[in-house]
Amino acid sequence: MLNGNIAVVFGGVSNENEISVITGTMALNVLKKGGYAALPMYISQDGKFYCDGRLADIRTFKTEDFSAFARCIVADGGIYILNKKGKIKKFLPLQAALNCCHGGMGEGGGLYGLFAVAGIPLAGAGLFSSSAFMDKYLTKTVLLSLNVPVLPYAVVRSLKDIPQAIKKIGFPIIVKPACLGSSIGVAVANDERQLTSIVGTALAYDKKAICEPYLKDRREINVAVYYSDGETVASKPEEAFPSDLLLTFDDKYSGGGKSQVPADLPADIAELITKTAKDVYLKTEMRGIARFDFLLSGKDVYLSEVNTVPGSLSYYLYAQSFGEFLPVLISLLGQSIADFIDLRRKKLIKTGILNAIPEGGVKK
Repeated sequence: MLNGNIAVVFGGVSNENEISVITGTMALNVLKKGGYAALPMYISQDGKFYCDGRLADIRTFKTEDFSAFARCIVADGGIYILNKKGKIKKFLPLQAALNCCHGGMGEGGGLYGLFAVAGIPLAGAGLFSSSAFMDKYLTKTVLLSLNVPVLPYAVVRSLKDIPQAIKKIGFPIIVKPACLGSSIGVAVANDERQLTSIVGTALAYDKKAICEPYLKDRREINVAVYYSDGETVASKPEEAFPSDLLLTFDDKYSGGGKSQVPADLPADIAELITKTAKDVYLKTEMRGIARFDFLLSGKDVYLSEVNTVPGSLSYYLYAQSFGEFLPVLISLLGQSIADFIDLRRKKLIKTGILNAIPEGGVKK
């Protein structure tokens, strides 16, 4: 039962910080309107943590000056609120928290480590899944180990790797920064000159990029999955329609693209996509809401990416309105608490080995 403080964490040291603000304030206000004690916890792009009720208003973020807001520290099962001198002002215990960070360490596993050490259940994918699926190269590695079809790919860490990528992939090539989302730095190259320019841009954002064949006849199909009370709940498949060659940042967040739910798919293809998403979710012991992005080319189905903190938590795939999404959020938070309690019940042992070390002795 959720009867305590819930922190909604968003922002982060990430190129997707602003998108995370949209997701975080949405989830926060859904919980608040549902009568829950939801607290905004914002991480700025310079890595500072803030906890202030005014951060629930998205209009607050039209300025980058957060000096008027209370800084905070996550520790000891809650949040320490600091005064302007950096001294502890008060402590707020947390029953749970919800991860709404996109990109960076917020989505990539760091936040789960912090909250685990602090003794706070954090609703989301979990440490391993977040870390692995944040990196498109590691995503390929995990999916191939599960025998899930993926497109051929080449990893590019410097411009010197471009000839090898061309030889392996051929043109046209789609380039993606390995650890970014929201289509930032993603582009299609039709010749070596374009590829060099696009890879240079991608490597300005990230330490490596993934090159894949661009499928001209492709369809982009998404399905979201979450776990609650022993049941894996998959959404209906969605088809996203890009305004040009690929889904751009504007398509996703400025109304440039279109989508259809449910996607117009043959029953066997829809079943395969849903089953694959649920299998990967379960086999990697994932939690929270994850969106699985597939590419459909003729009868061939490829799993392209796994988004462990999808935009707006993919609420629109489960609900017709924000209010209808409240039970899903409650399920996610409840599951995180149940998992946390279960883990805390496991035994911790002391071996007594330190008592066997003589005074002044060292292990050789």
